[in-house]
Amino acid sequence: MLNAGIDVLQLDRTALFLDVDGTLLDLAASPMAVVVPHGLVECIADIERALGGAFALVSGRTLADLDWLFSPLRLRAGAVHGAEIRYDPQTPVIVDAAAAALPARLWRSLNESLADFPGVFAEDKRFSFAVHYRAAPNCGADLRKLLRRLVAAEAIPDMQIVDSRLAFEIKGGGFDKGSAINRFLARSPFVGRVPIFVGDDGTDEAGFAAVVERHGVAYSVGQFRPGVSGVFSEPSMVRGWLARSAAQVACT
Repeated sequence: MLNAGIDVLQLDRTALFLDVDGTLLDLAASPMAVVVPHGLVECIADIERALGGAFALVSGRTLADLDWLFSPLRLRAGAVHGAEIRYDPQTPVIVDAAAAALPARLWRSLNESLADFPGVFAEDKRFSFAVHYRAAPNCGADLRKLLRRLVAAEAIPDMQIVDSRLAFEIKGGGFDKGSAINRFLARSPFVGRVPIFVGDDGTDEAGFAAVVERHGVAYSVGQFRPGVSGVFSEPSMVRGWLARSAAQVACT
């Protein structure tokens, strides 16, 4: 359950930002194995409509993935940690000026090196590489050392290795979920609203900081993280919170 915060969203004055994996959806063995529960797409559509469009997914996934998961919805979204952004469902994807495709040679070196880590696999999202070790949870420390060596060999300024949930994200600097949220908040229909962001791991901490700096509220899922006001125990509790808010709209 949520140990602090609000029972339902104050939809008339809120801008809502949600991470997806581990926050809105339960984690699975691989990104393609996640399940979108029955009724969730309809609930999100109701929430977005009640917020006057001031709703965005802020995810490590690509926008193509997000559209696939939540079809037929086309949502406002900051994808690949803010490298891809869609300000309006009817407009094309914009690539952040600070985002650059990661080198193909790093991708090759990464996959060659992962042969020594059974059960670990990498995901190419162009602006980031996700390295998943859910099937080999005890290899995190050794895997991190490997990734540091590979990144150091590239000698690309500001390249980062960010902790996720039994995964690491290799990404460039200059863009993150916080910068994506700030760009949304500068535009209609988000401008002037109080931001709320819900996330679950280290890739979300820039988003937490962004909303707190703007006098908004951050919540984490699964465990307490810096800057948050409360913790949902699991994604089903986030979905329940959204469902209660949507039901409140239906009753008004």
